[in-house]
Amino acid sequence: MDKTRKGWLLGTTGMLIFSGSLPATRAGVEGFAPLCLTAVRASVAALLAALALALWERRRPRGRQWLHLCTVAAGVVVGYPLLSAMALQSISAADALVLVALLPLCTASFAVLRAGERPRAAFWAWSVIGAALVAAFALHQGARAAWRGDALMLAAIIVCGYGYAEGARLSRSLGGWQVISWAVLVALPLMLPLALFELARQPLPHALAPWLGLGYVSVFSMLLGFVFWYRGLALGGIAAVGQLQLLQPFVGMLLAAWLLGEAVLPSMLGTALAVAGCVAAARRQAR
Repeated sequence: MDKTRKGWLLGTTGMLIFSGSLPATRAGVEGFAPLCLTAVRASVAALLAALALALWERRRPRGRQWLHLCTVAAGVVVGYPLLSAMALQSISAADALVLVALLPLCTASFAVLRAGERPRAAFWAWSVIGAALVAAFALHQGARAAWRGDALMLAAIIVCGYGYAEGARLSRSLGGWQVISWAVLVALPLMLPLALFELARQPLPHALAPWLGLGYVSVFSMLLGFVFWYRGLALGGIAAVGQLQLLQPFVGMLLAAWLLGEAVLPSMLGTALAVAGCVAAARRQAR
């Protein structure tokens, strides 16, 4: 299997894992405050990452790599989880997933600024068409959320796009799973005390759903998903493989319907097929 094809396969796996993040976060904030959820998920992921690094990795980041890891941690370990959890207190998972359609364009833009990638004009055209299809779907659905929730989700998407591009760029020299492992460890001195403080000051939920949501975002969203995603971006191209995120809202909506009882309409599936076509076309133009 060539490097590009392997990158797309790994990226698809990461995208599928991330598709469950917002439904799981929505379940989590039913029992945990956003700050508590963010701190605990980062701390659990860091402890697992420390074990993995101790068993399988002997290299350590050097010099400016530590600074880049701090920016990755600020984007995907702290920024996106906290801002999206705060947004999901006032909007549904489906509403938030519609806005996630802007993430591929955001990631591609940061790939140009930070990683030096230069996709063709046709690539940008298909990317914009795919984002426009999702936006049109949202308007057709009449998706409407509170201004505060929208603003928080948009801010989350911006910091996430930066974290994706910066982490993928760093993974070329440090390794995919090593980047997210060191990033969560960089954040641990802040996140662990905060997690203990937040858990002590709030009543723990009795329902199972918040605990399941917390477990998913801690192990899969915060750690395992990035192992596949960063490696896929590094092999297949940040801007190109990032277009797989156009499919994330629809996979996430199916999960939200199954887990949270939110409605899934035929128009959603039709739009998902059209967006899949845009992803395929963008992939061809990115070669």
